[in-house]
Amino acid sequence: MWPCITICRPLLLKLRSRYAFSKDTRQTLVSPSKLIFRPSASCTGVGKKWTRPTGYDTGLKTYNSLTKQKEPLILAQEGIATWYSCGPTVYDHAHLGHACSYVRFDIIQRVLSRVFGINVIHVMVITDIDDKIIRRALEKSVSPTVLARMYEEEFKNDMLALKVLPPAVYLRVTENIPQIVAFIEGIIRNEHAYATKQGDVYFDIGSIGDRYGKLMGAGDATGEPGDREKRDSRDFALWKASKPQEPSWESPWGKGRPGWHIECSTIASSVFGSQLDIHSGGIDLAFPHHENEIAQCEAYHQSGQWGNYFLHSGHLHLKGSAEKMSKSLNNYITIKDFLESYSANEFRMFCLLTKYRSAIDYSDASLNEARSSLATITAFTHDAQAYMRGQLQCQAVEEGALWERLAETKANVVRALADDFDTPRVVNAIMSLVYHGNRHLQPITKPDRSPRSPAVFGAFLAYIREVFEVLGVDLLDRKEAHSVDSSGTLENVVEQLARFRSDVRAFALSVQDTPPGEPAHASPSPCSEKLPLLKACDTLRKDLASMGVHIRDRGPNSTWEISQKRPAGQDKK
Repeated sequence: MWPCITICRPLLLKLRSRYAFSKDTRQTLVSPSKLIFRPSASCTGVGKKWTRPTGYDTGLKTYNSLTKQKEPLILAQEGIATWYSCGPTVYDHAHLGHACSYVRFDIIQRVLSRVFGINVIHVMVITDIDDKIIRRALEKSVSPTVLARMYEEEFKNDMLALKVLPPAVYLRVTENIPQIVAFIEGIIRNEHAYATKQGDVYFDIGSIGDRYGKLMGAGDATGEPGDREKRDSRDFALWKASKPQEPSWESPWGKGRPGWHIECSTIASSVFGSQLDIHSGGIDLAFPHHENEIAQCEAYHQSGQWGNYFLHSGHLHLKGSAEKMSKSLNNYITIKDFLESYSANEFRMFCLLTKYRSAIDYSDASLNEARSSLATITAFTHDAQAYMRGQLQCQAVEEGALWERLAETKANVVRALADDFDTPRVVNAIMSLVYHGNRHLQPITKPDRSPRSPAVFGAFLAYIREVFEVLGVDLLDRKEAHSVDSSGTLENVVEQLARFRSDVRAFALSVQDTPPGEPAHASPSPCSEKLPLLKACDTLRKDLASMGVHIRDRGPNSTWEISQKRPAGQDKK
């Protein structure tokens, strides 16, 4: 047994503000002057230690911000991942910094569900009341509710345009006020928060000792503005007393509204309880937002580890700037403006080319790299299909080597995804597969009657489409094609036009017959009368290319494809 220590009341109160007493420790108070003191986790210096969860080992590894290293991803239930993410504060247009984070985590969730068979239960909060919303509403002379609903709807439309799968449910802060009030009451009841005379409620950081600072370290913490009744400058608001011209709700402490951090702790707990598998957000939210979420939840649930894995995406920077893209810095590009020049597929490929937790530079060059990668895949798809149709004549294909390459690529892709969702390695593996496929698709002018191997190229195309569909890139552009012409009439017209041009071109390329008794030419060529036909065929090909119809001549044969027409000025990007 640990020795009894006699402590006077002032010293007891000082210790209580410094150390995290558990409920059992508090119950050892024999009298106001005596207690039996047992070291808690926070007193022994292990308050920030991450405990490996018990449950279902997925076989994957992911970088955990709680440990600053890759950890085995272990879920509480087999085949199910509970996932909470911080949604937008809806007071303005969403920008590419937001898009980058949401697209990256959308990719991870797709991989978990579609590659590894894990059912991701994703919940996202919409912050529809806070200081920024109130200020903007006053500037625009509208109610905060109207302003928030307007930008919330715009955000959801932006996510749909970027092909981000919606969460299982969106939850608004203003629709969870009773739950938030009850959650704050629970934290006060557990002696980790206090109310002031003005009607504010603050979290008592001193009450949890060195348990604070799991993500960033307590030494990095700086206080947020507050009144003089705060016990510690680092204490943060759970409830803010009502001010003139602000929305407010009833509470045991008077009229007011929630603080920023409490909303996420309450809503995540209301859905998932006292244990959460994965929490995600931008790295800028790690402190203080996620740090304070952890403190609140562990204080409320009286648990040592509420969230098992914290995943953070890197910042999006404008090329040449060390600053992140941000509304407050006024250096952002809205999602809507971006999609006028680039496609959702191109932006997603842009995200795939870097690791989700790495900072990423936004520039014309980086977007063009993404566009070029997609164009290379599209060109290979077109050539492989032409070969399968017999329209592209090539030398004999090393079929066995290609089947081996495909099997190797499949294994490499799964390994890369299981290693912290390493999408750059995945893209590299696919581009290598395309490169080896292209090596075998070099056209020849005269058929040499070599055996053909169309099946292996069909397998290549099916796999490449499958991988990118999992990652959210639609190589078939089905949505765009459907909007252009769902009946397929355009394709039929182009097919007939291309066939007519091919016939004319074949006639123009036919060589002049050599009259009897005259020597044959060493290099037969079309007669001069047919040259205008060839010129007309070339002119038609160039004109159609400017309209998004691309005809490629393969010796005597021709193939064609329709690409999505780019908006005016896009090629200048």
